[in-house]
Amino acid sequence: MDITTKTEVSGTELAAVLGVTGRRIQQLAQDGIIESDKGKYLLTDAVQKYIEYRMKEKALSAAEKEKLDADVSIKKAKAIVSVLEAKELQGKMHRSEDVAAMTEDLIYTIRGMLMALPGRLAVDVAAISSPAEAAEFIRKEIHKVMGELSHYQYDAKKYNERVRERRSWDTGNKSDTDDD
Repeated sequence: MDITTKTEVSGTELAAVLGVTGRRIQQLAQDGIIESDKGKYLLTDAVQKYIEYRMKEKALSAAEKEKLDADVSIKKAKAIVSVLEAKELQGKMHRSEDVAAMTEDLIYTIRGMLMALPGRLAVDVAAISSPAEAAEFIRKEIHKVMGELSHYQYDAKKYNERVRERRSWDTGNKSDTDDD
């Protein structure tokens, strides 16, 4: 049998050629994708239309997949941001600008303590008669300052206040333990 543009086949034969079920052929005909004339199909026309349909379906699937991938990517990014914000609010993570600001505060505290030493020590050192005693007295005072600084500890409340200030949140919401 020679196949021409006028070769007609049954739904079962077309299904065998296209590698689908007979029911699928009926659905394609009902959806207007391929044309049927009393259960007979023009073989070349049906195959070409089926190929066009599958090409469009794949193109649409690729576009849909790309859109879904983009949506998933956006959702993952939002989830990561939410987790990081939650950690920040819980005090488990700090932004570099907050750490820098708190470190700057510590440096100013150290600076203030060191700048206060000459005024605190001037009268006492002037009363000391030997340079060795004066040096020892100054050394002890410096050790006192260093001892005070060694007790410096991380203050979660201060970091929390900085986070809320940066985010322009209301810092007036105090917990029940802060009542006067």
